[in-house]
Order: sequence, then C-alpha cells, then structure tokens
Amino acid sequence: MRRPVIGITADSEEQGGGYSALPWYALRHNYCDQVTAAGGLALILPHEQETVPEVLDLIDGLLITGGAFDVDPALFGASDRHASVVLKARRTAFELALLQGALARDLPVLGICGGEQLVAVALGATLIQHIPDAVPQALAHEQPNPRTEPGHTVAIEPGTLLHRLVGPGPVAVNSAHHQAVATPGPRLVVNARAPDGVIEGIEDPGRRFCLGVQWHPEYALSPADTALFAAFVAACGESR
Repeated sequence: MRRPVIGITADSEEQGGGYSALPWYALRHNYCDQVTAAGGLALILPHEQETVPEVLDLIDGLLITGGAFDVDPALFGASDRHASVVLKARRTAFELALLQGALARDLPVLGICGGEQLVAVALGATLIQHIPDAVPQALAHEQPNPRTEPGHTVAIEPGTLLHRLVGPGPVAVNSAHHQAVATPGPRLVVNARAPDGVIEGIEDPGRRFCLGVQWHPEYALSPADTALFAAFVAACGESR
C-alpha cells in the first residue's frame, strides 16, 4: 500500500533576501521528518492558487504550517489592524483556498501555529491580534529559549479528540506566537489552554479530523507531539 500523501504548505519570501536575492520558498526539515516518520509522504506545496483543484486531487490530507506572519484581521471581521501584524497576502490566499477545498472534501486537516489560526478563522473564529496587549499577565508565548525546548505547559480539555490522542496532560510545549484564538465560533471546540488562559488548540468535532494546535509538535518534544502526527497521518491513510 502506498503512503498517504500529505500536502504541506511552505513559507515564502516574495522580496527575496537571506537564502536568495530572488523570491523563494522554505520549510524546516522537521515538518517533513515527522510526516515521514509517521508513515506519510510529504508533498511541499508552492503558492499557486490556480493549482488548488489539482492539488486536492493529489493529497490525502493537508498540513498548514506556521510562519512569521499573521492572518489578515479583515478575514475575521476586525475593523483595525494591530501595528505588530505582518501579512503575506499571496500565501494566505493560497492556503485559505486550499483549506476551504480540503474542508469541503472532509480531508484530514492539521494546522500548526499560524496554520491553526487560519483553520480557526476559516471556521468562524476571531483572533487576539497581539497577546501582550490583550491578556493580563500573559506568559511569554514568544518564548526566549530555543524552540527545541519547552516554553510552558498546556492543559488538555477532557472529551476532545486531542485528549483521546495525547492523554490528559499537562503537555510541555514550545511557543512561538503573538496571536491566538479569541472566540472559537460556532463549529469549533477548544481542546487546549495555556496556564494564562490563552487558547492553545481547537478542533471541529463535526469532521473526521480537523485539528489545530498553537505550539510546534514537529519538534517532537514529547510523546504527545509524535502521537498527534501519527494520528493525523493515520487519518489521511483512511481518507484514500
């Protein structure tokens, strides 16, 4: 039997700089490493919106990754934009079209960090645009220590898919975000929270596998992280 094909969205730099003076795509190895270790075939996706229908025909599941940018506040009905917000319009447009297509087909979806936020917004959530300005006594969600180490713990909500996959917690996680889900909307269930109350995970119980976490399980800091990837890839195998 062939491995399930997992479409993974890349980051991009439209102006160039760093890796190349020309525009480029990038993705850390660990996203692909975890998909491969869990039995999947990783397919990195460039941001060509006209290819979305063909991509959806190729993949068995969708992994939306994070990056140093934000969901456009206009997408969740905000009338203002915090000064800290950074947009990547082409990437967001591609990811949103791909996500909507995946949801329409009930393909398994895993959103990580900014990917979790996009999944949430696509399903009716709103976002906190800058945690330090909105959450009193907030933790350092942009942790000062390396991403290869935990930054804080999260509590796992009983009765959720995440709870069934990783156990009751608490789970030690790394943290690299300045935004988070504010209100989950009508479809979503909160499945994880940080000690300061910030929402760290969401899922749609009406779909086969639609889950997002605010931390970065691709670093595999705990058995919970590897269990999450294993369950996602297994669901993608069942979707064929």
